Amino acid sequence: MDDVRVCFVGDSFVAGVGDSEFLGWAGRLAAGAQGSRGVALTAYNLGVRRETSSDIRARWRAECAARLPQGCDGRVVFSFGSNDTTVESGAPRVDPDDSVENLAAVLRKCAASGWRALVVGPPPMADVEQNERTARLDRRFADVCASAGVEYIRIFDALVADAVWMEEVRTGDGAHPDSAGYRALADLVRPGWGRWIRTAPVVQ
Repeated sequence: MDDVRVCFVGDSFVAGVGDSEFLGWAGRLAAGAQGSRGVALTAYNLGVRRETSSDIRARWRAECAARLPQGCDGRVVFSFGSNDTTVESGAPRVDPDDSVENLAAVLRKCAASGWRALVVGPPPMADVEQNERTARLDRRFADVCASAGVEYIRIFDALVADAVWMEEVRTGDGAHPDSAGYRALADLVRPGWGRWIRTAPVVQ
């Protein structure tokens, strides 16, 4: 089987914060792909709480390079944006234009490194005003990925309408769900993830 190695890079949602089963959505996707249809998968979770797109842009390349050596089919799943839209001191932590440029920059660097990328959009929280900002950023992220030829999986609209996700977020810390919420998120990502993980590796 092919030696497929995937780094999941992002924030607390990538890390699966709030999940009492400690799997999050990334762990559930990796578990479902292991050994399926000839995929020998090694998955690395590089999610960090409170990190913005600027934080991730600064660190992701070095962390992935240590885990995606020459000779493997190296891939990166990016997911961030919710912390960018959090208001602190009267303004979003990251200006939306900077968020867009950060995503474009990491995708350019990922392609230059010979790694295939997949992007999962930011999810909603229990804050209506923040959700409006996140929804706008989600649309702009989709445009960036379309221009870069990278698949973008939008989850925001579906999760806003998902009773399980929203209820677990509200009864939790206002941002993160428990296991059922992460299962719902994983179910949304799974079709695109399945196509992506089984595509041929990038020829270097």
